[in-house]
Amino acid sequence: MQVTFGVLGAVTAWDEAGDALPLRGPKHRAVLARLVVARRRVVPVARLVADLWDEPPDNAVGTVRTFVGGLRRALEPDRPPRTPPRLLVTEGPGYALRAAAEEVDAWRFERAVSTPGDAPPSRVVPLLTEALDWWRGPAFADFGDAHWLRAERSRLTELRLHAVERRAEAQLASGAAGQAVPELDAHVAEHPWREDAWRLLALALYRSGRQADALSVLRRARGMLGEHLGVDPGPRLRRLEEDVLRQAAHLDPDAGGTADRVWERATAAYDVAVPSRAGARLESAAGLMRDLAVTGGGGLEAARRHRAAAVTAAEQLGDPELTARVIGVYDVPAVWTRCDDPEQARRLVAAAERTLRHLPPDGHDAARCRLLATIAVESRGILPTDRPATGESARPLRAARQAEEAARRLDDASLLAFALNGTFMQTFHRTGLAARRDAIGAEIVSLAARNGLPRYEVLGHLVRVQSRCALGDLTGAGRHARAADALAARHGLPLVAVFTTWFRALRTALTAPPAAALTAYDRAADRLHGSGMPGLREGLLPLARLSVAVRHGEPLPVGRHTDWGPYEPWVRPLLLAAGDRHREARAALRGLPAPPRDLLSEVLWCLVARAAVTVDDPATMLRAHAQLLPAAGEQAAGSGLLTLGPVTDHLRTLTTALERGGHLGSR
Repeated sequence: MQVTFGVLGAVTAWDEAGDALPLRGPKHRAVLARLVVARRRVVPVARLVADLWDEPPDNAVGTVRTFVGGLRRALEPDRPPRTPPRLLVTEGPGYALRAAAEEVDAWRFERAVSTPGDAPPSRVVPLLTEALDWWRGPAFADFGDAHWLRAERSRLTELRLHAVERRAEAQLASGAAGQAVPELDAHVAEHPWREDAWRLLALALYRSGRQADALSVLRRARGMLGEHLGVDPGPRLRRLEEDVLRQAAHLDPDAGGTADRVWERATAAYDVAVPSRAGARLESAAGLMRDLAVTGGGGLEAARRHRAAAVTAAEQLGDPELTARVIGVYDVPAVWTRCDDPEQARRLVAAAERTLRHLPPDGHDAARCRLLATIAVESRGILPTDRPATGESARPLRAARQAEEAARRLDDASLLAFALNGTFMQTFHRTGLAARRDAIGAEIVSLAARNGLPRYEVLGHLVRVQSRCALGDLTGAGRHARAADALAARHGLPLVAVFTTWFRALRTALTAPPAAALTAYDRAADRLHGSGMPGLREGLLPLARLSVAVRHGEPLPVGRHTDWGPYEPWVRPLLLAAGDRHREARAALRGLPAPPRDLLSEVLWCLVARAAVTVDDPATMLRAHAQLLPAAGEQAAGSGLLTLGPVTDHLRTLTTALERGGHLGSR
């Protein structure tokens, strides 16, 4: 159980669900507080006794140990008997609280306040706002004026005051002066001796267009400082009063300047102008998520998370037209056929279907088209694996077709590019469709180039990298990879390099010795770390390394612990067979579902075929032969990331094994 500790208010502790732990009486809490003050250092028992009592009882040491025992039971209730505690440990002559920095609110607060001074205001404001919200009252509120607390409480209080003022400074720098005024007004009322707070309040009022109020505050500051401290205002306050009187230009710098300044002022103006629950705000958020998604890494993950939240919020407002716009604006090009978050994709598809049903029957053709394209794109990789798509399972195919027809009818280039993305995602109902995908990629490239849609132009080139690899045209694939890289550099699209680097590793795997191929794949895998694409990352490097071993007749990784991710069911029979565990391999093949219908279908069927030949499983050989036959003229390289060579070679091996056993004519 993870425990967090709170001392910014009454001393308490919470479990990982956020429920308060039973810390019992005030002396138990005092021991805990004293150990927090020690900041992970050991506090001798004698020191604890002296701090807890002015006049210690006769058995004070034993009593402290009782308190410690009670705290341990509260903090680690599931710790087995006679196992050492993790949090409240005994060390040398005393005890220490070994909490991590993020597990104590005061320590987290101190770290937030220590953010570098050159951090952008857009980072500082939310960071300090969250940190200030951790305060539930005065620090260590339930221990009065205990002597062992004075220095720590004073330090934390000063940090809090500094945080309030630094946040206000960041709000002023971002152009959100009006937001800073209420908090600063309360701040100077409670702490009238803080000159910098008066200065910030006056400046915030001036930048909010309230010059008279700014002067009034400066005069009030003069009176309060004289009354409380018997001093005159310092030079900064005096200079500010003079500047306000003459309306000095530097007090309110214009909106020009750096991109950061323009962004801060624009977002601050938006916050003021647009009501917090307005539909326009949700639409804008969804549009921002679309732009954030192509930045890669944490940006892509955040975009997925916030997009789902925006769709949920839009549905809660009960406006299907708004919901359609919020869903449809996220037309982020998608080239990989396995979802990064299948559950979220399922919820988005369900929301799109509900919104289609609730839209008014007349009009809204573009919105319907975007919803249908969303269904097609987000339903990638869910076609039935071992039977034709019919009924409900054919819905993504129908949605893709309807979206494309509507986009062509509306003659809208961006709609058609999005719809073609959905069509591409639904072209995996059988193997051997690389030429069809190549034609889709070519149309996307042409359409996007004519209409200034660089992200879709990149998508078209990446689709053609995949399809040209499958068609055995590495020269053409390389040309499209270079075009994608050039567009990515021009338009700031870092995720493109993930796919083009993996393509170059595939090319190396076809032309270089195994060791060089493995090195190339290892380097390509480095691109996946932090990419925000678990649907691409999981199991891909082991599968690529396996492809090199299979093509070159190298030993397979039998018996090694390898995370094959989602590919494990189709890899396992081959590994069992390679380890002479033929009975287990046959059993695994008997219950094996067909691989997902996606960019790696041919590769996985080839692995299944190889295992079936090794253990002489005619039923699976016939099954694999039927599935691979439509791709007879292609390479098992449709992903553009890894390859098992010509599909014809695998079909020939299957045919030979089936003829040898007299099984080919039994179909």
